[in-house]
Amino acid sequence: MDIGLTYFPTHETLSPVDVATSAEGLGYESVFVTEHTHIPVSRRTPYPAGGDLPHEYAETWDPFVACTAMATVTTTLKVGTAICLVNQHDPIVLAKTVATLQHHSGGRFVFGVGPGWNVEEMNDHGVAFDERFAEMRERVHAMKAIWTHDEASYDGEHVSFEPMWSWPKPGHDVPVLVAGWGPTVLDRVMDYGDGWIPIGGRGAVLKTRVEELQARASEAGRGPMDITIYQPGPSEQLLEEYAEAGATRVLCALPHEDPDTMSARIERYAAFIG
Repeated sequence: MDIGLTYFPTHETLSPVDVATSAEGLGYESVFVTEHTHIPVSRRTPYPAGGDLPHEYAETWDPFVACTAMATVTTTLKVGTAICLVNQHDPIVLAKTVATLQHHSGGRFVFGVGPGWNVEEMNDHGVAFDERFAEMRERVHAMKAIWTHDEASYDGEHVSFEPMWSWPKPGHDVPVLVAGWGPTVLDRVMDYGDGWIPIGGRGAVLKTRVEELQARASEAGRGPMDITIYQPGPSEQLLEEYAEAGATRVLCALPHEDPDTMSARIERYAAFIG
């Protein structure tokens, strides 16, 4: 089981370049970054974790610029999104961004995707909350068509385009990891994903759902699915539980801290690397 990091890069934290170079030097497998294009001031949608929404949600940097910077200064470290809010992007433009990053990184980019939770944020991008899963499905399928066909086209309810040319092609497979926990998330993983990103702390239920996903993948003639656990506050006990549950990777979530404190935490979390 690999150990990676994930965080909200802002002007108050270590830069993506500094996190990536430190992580690679300490033996981490990956660094993932999150995404919010903006946070509406209205704040009508409650923060899922309760209480006030942390300010880094509005201040986090563009994940693809961050991933490009991290890939540029490293040679083996995987970089990724945990998660990209796919519905907030034009799928044709996002397909080119991801393909360029995958080509540039030599295949080290991992594409974690999700629809998001903030209703007003989605609405500002023209996405209805009730349509978020249908929108995401079509956008990912459309991007895959662009990545894998010299002349790509797509005809869906939410995404549609005539045959087109678009390069670069990724040059490597783009692993798509689907985030979520609800009752239909495994259906989405099977439909257009190569793996699953759940938030940790679910106990024995996590192992049961991982086993269900892997059984479904096997029945469909597919290889084992990537299981990436997003875990704030990692511990040896939790990591042992995730290894037993069949996790491929655990992303240790870094709190939003000043550079010195964050740097020290990255060094402490390196003790979890086997």
